Amino acid sequence: MAAARDVVERFGDRMAALALIRPRKPEPTPVRITRNRIYVLPTAFGLFIAVMLFAMLIGGLNYNNNPALLLVFLLAGIANNSLVQAHLALSGLRLKSVHAEPVHAGQVLQLRMGFDAEGRRDRSGMELLCDGASAHFDLPAGSEAEAVLEMPTVRRGWLVPGRLRLSTLRPHGLARAWSWLRPQGQWLVYPAPEGNAPPLPESLGDGQSSHVRNQGEQPHHLRDYRPGDPLRQIAWKSSARADRLLSREYESAVAPEIFLDWSALTALPYEARIRRLTRWVIEAERNGCRYALRLPNENLPPGRGAEHRHACLRALALLPDAS
Repeated sequence: MAAARDVVERFGDRMAALALIRPRKPEPTPVRITRNRIYVLPTAFGLFIAVMLFAMLIGGLNYNNNPALLLVFLLAGIANNSLVQAHLALSGLRLKSVHAEPVHAGQVLQLRMGFDAEGRRDRSGMELLCDGASAHFDLPAGSEAEAVLEMPTVRRGWLVPGRLRLSTLRPHGLARAWSWLRPQGQWLVYPAPEGNAPPLPESLGDGQSSHVRNQGEQPHHLRDYRPGDPLRQIAWKSSARADRLLSREYESAVAPEIFLDWSALTALPYEARIRRLTRWVIEAERNGCRYALRLPNENLPPGRGAEHRHACLRALALLPDAS
């Protein structure tokens, strides 16, 4: 059986190598699986059943045993119906969406794929396979399902997965029906951060000094009431003593601005600079600092928050490879 399975898999690979599969180019979502892009081949178990039925057929003909022949034709009909049902399980399936959140190189990227289907058939035992990663899901009639492929990442930059194989062995495991999917899209992989990076730079510009801003958390002084001031900001006791309304003025320290400069790391190799800056971006965001990033081909102004962090890590991920 193992040899037969290898033959089937090699045949499928040979079809791919000969460019006989569809689609040959990436296609935008949604992707609908039509009958002309579904392939069906018997499994090792299916080949065993076929050999057994052939032997039973020869025996029934040799001994002129009509009940044996009837059983052979009945089992052959069931086997043939299994191939048809496997084909129908994929026909009409639709890949609606593909998305993934960025991860750092070396982590697992979760490629989430949403499916739905036409008709009233339950689609069970679906398997997705791509670059060694696999996922299984069931799709009841009239509903949607999400399959998650856990893709290992090795290097920074854009990750473009290979062809996706969607297949099923249902209903009886006698045949495998499969179809190839090649949705458009590429997913970002951030650089791997340095493991034991030094602390954040303390002073790389005049933005390090702290200053104050209004509407913070610490009371600073009292001022005359202004229309629109919230009631909780009014200092009632002080207002009674001064015989006029006074409001509390609050202040809070603005987070220091840190400049992460590519040119300040000339002692490090190219990729080591990227890993250190990646670590510093993560640490600056974690500490609540405002940080700017200066790269050879791009300068990002000071900021903080999820969008600024993503912009900095994206710029680092898409730096050209060292020549």
